[in-house]
Parts: sequence; structure tokens; C-alpha cells
Amino acid sequence: MDMFVQFNRKSIDDRQMDTLIGLSKGLVADRQINQAEAEFLQNWLIQNRQATENPVIGNLLSKISVMLEDGVLDAEESAELLETLYQISGKPSEFGELARAAALPINDPAPQIAFEGSTFVFTGTCALGTRKDCQKAVEHLGGHNIANVTKKLNYLVLGSYVTDSWAHETFGRKIEKAMDYRDLGVPLAIITEEHWAKCGGLA
Repeated sequence: MDMFVQFNRKSIDDRQMDTLIGLSKGLVADRQINQAEAEFLQNWLIQNRQATENPVIGNLLSKISVMLEDGVLDAEESAELLETLYQISGKPSEFGELARAAALPINDPAPQIAFEGSTFVFTGTCALGTRKDCQKAVEHLGGHNIANVTKKLNYLVLGSYVTDSWAHETFGRKIEKAMDYRDLGVPLAIITEEHWAKCGGLA
């Protein structure tokens, strides 16, 4: 194996581990792992397994696959998976801790959110529910959801599982585009899911 291939594989492995640690912190934030969270993590591991020889990713995928083999994550398996993710991520983090990481380009100070008539885009994985759940909440509060980041966007909401390795993820382009518009003076704010939920009375 030549040096370039070795270096490239190491870069991929390092990036994936950073993301896995971030995901693990987000998943253990409420100190429990449910079926949907386990399936989400399993899907991420499957998608990333082919690009790495990292034993942590391979072993975790094997463990979760056995747990979900019968289609049900029981209480004992949930507790075991929670303990495993603690070992990967360290002590439990508070809700929203990941999204407040300094490497994330959120507006500081966070702005007050005017829901009525404002436009929203969600990116990354949210802790409060699916993207559709969050979009329904926006509509209930008088706001509007749009599909992409444009100059008409008022708020880009970063899901709580967005980590400081966001630039390497598929949703990174939305964040970069929002940053570009914001730098040009477009009145667009990049906010955390936690801040959005608090302003909307959802947390």
C-alpha cells in the first residue's frame, strides 16, 4: 500500500471517528437509547463501514446488528448500547452541547426568533423528532419551511447531532451556503435546534 493511500485512509478513519464520537454524545444526551436512535446509528455505520477498516466502527456495527436482528431493541440491549456509547463518547453531554461547539458557525449572540412569516430550513439530525415533526412545529407557530438555502431564508436550524466535523458531512453545503449569504449581508441567522426549540416554547 503506497503512502498516499495510507494517508487518505487515515484521514477518513479520523474523520469518521470524530463524527462517531459526536453522534454518540448526541445519542446519550438524554441518557437513554430508543429503537429509532439505534436504527439511525446502524444505518450510519453501514454507510461508513465500506470506507474504513476502523475496528471500532466494525465492532459497533456488529453489536447493533445482533441487537436489532429480531427487529426489537429491548431494555437490556438498550442499556448495553448506552454503556457502549458512553465508552466511545465519554460522560453524558447536556442537550444541545454539540451544536454549541465553537467550530459551528452559529450566530453569536443567538437572535430572538420571529416565527410569524419567517422561513426555516433544518439540516442534520434533530433531537426533538424527525425533520417533518420540526417543520410542522414551524407551521404551527406561523412560519414557513423552504427546501433549500436561498437569500429568502431567515433561519438555518442545525440539528443537535450536527458535530464540529460538519464540513465533511453531506449537509455541510447548506451550512457553507448560509455562511456565504450571511457574510454578504443577507439577514440570515444560523441557529441551534436547542435555541429554536426554546424560542418556540418546545423545550
